[in-house]
Amino acid sequence: MSDGPTYGFDTLQIHAGARPDPATGARQTPIYQTTAYVFRDADHAAALFNLQEVGFIYSRLTNPTVAVLQERIATLEGGVGAVCCSSGHAAQIMALFPLMGPGCNVVASTRLYGGTVTQFSQTIKRFGWSAKFVDTDDLDAVKDVIDENTRAVFCESIANPGGYVTDIRALADVADAAGIPLIVDNTSATPYLCRPIEQGATLVVHSTTKYLTGNGTVTGGCIVDSGKFDWSANDKFPSLSEPEAAYHGLKFHETFGPLAFTFHGIAIGLRDLGMTMNPQAAHYTLLGIETLSLRMERHVENAQKIAAWLEADDRVDYVTYAGLPSSPYHDRVQAQYKKGAGALFTFAVKGGYDACVKLVNSLEIFSHVANLGDARSLIIHSASTTHRQLTPEQQEAAGAGPNVVRVSIGIEDADDLIADLDQALAKASA
Repeated sequence: MSDGPTYGFDTLQIHAGARPDPATGARQTPIYQTTAYVFRDADHAAALFNLQEVGFIYSRLTNPTVAVLQERIATLEGGVGAVCCSSGHAAQIMALFPLMGPGCNVVASTRLYGGTVTQFSQTIKRFGWSAKFVDTDDLDAVKDVIDENTRAVFCESIANPGGYVTDIRALADVADAAGIPLIVDNTSATPYLCRPIEQGATLVVHSTTKYLTGNGTVTGGCIVDSGKFDWSANDKFPSLSEPEAAYHGLKFHETFGPLAFTFHGIAIGLRDLGMTMNPQAAHYTLLGIETLSLRMERHVENAQKIAAWLEADDRVDYVTYAGLPSSPYHDRVQAQYKKGAGALFTFAVKGGYDACVKLVNSLEIFSHVANLGDARSLIIHSASTTHRQLTPEQQEAAGAGPNVVRVSIGIEDADDLIADLDQALAKASA
């Protein structure tokens, strides 16, 4: 699309990054199912490998189908560039990779997906990295745990599983004062409900598996670069500010400016970590994004109605949906998430662990799966599945206690979903 007019979200979700195929005129982005690309000549090949020219070399690094998806997500998020990869977990590692080194740490919210807590508390130790978990609503606590080895602050915009909403602007101010980037996982909100870069985030990560694709068919991840961080302001980020030996001393920030992180993610991150998104996955996600705003509107509408019904039911102890007037996050939603609080939340079932298991086993429309963001409504008992590796204290901190189930509300008829929950709660409380 041209750089002239400023287009609305509904237009950009269909057109951003895409152009008719120059060879065939195909209007839909083709699936470029190829491993490698023919160079024009030896000089062209050398220029590509020296990062002197942008183009396609090998599909571990760049692919035309994936490139369209990268541009589309970056445009919707308000970033300067993006790097797509094989999963949301891959996106998190790739976001940290240029920033961290042995002995460095990331300050992370306690309200994160259980797999992320495990990745940060256990797996990254093998790289010599560490994580400090803190309640990011307590800004003083965040400030207190940041030290000279902290290289980023990490949070989720709408936290999985509880659906809690983060004050991104306030957290970004803390990170800015410390001279480090704020990384926001925007999977649950999507750029339709929240654009973290506008609120001060440096990097945005996605599991494109979820709402962006929206149909439960493929896995994928993405890192969006705001282009606003000064990687050379101090000596904390040598991968971006200092000479890179593999490219004859090239300095990424000096050479690529606002696109330094994006180029590093491709030229080094994908080159060496190999967490590549395949073109067919990119194609499915592009198809999904075309209807993102329409789906998110229905997701939110259904979630609001179902959460209110659950809150009024005597068989339910509490509901965590931030869109409810009773939620402590309701004012924050009104101010910062004006299109809604998403469709992910938890509710506590009277009867505890056993009642939750009966509920899950009794549902007919809801699917019992370890996923979210599908057009279908989904449910899971986090304490026995996605968060089972965590300690009881970590489960409670993440909002995944033994008496809690997580729901991802789909786009079906809301009354049908309520009826399904009603009959399952009856069995669970019998």
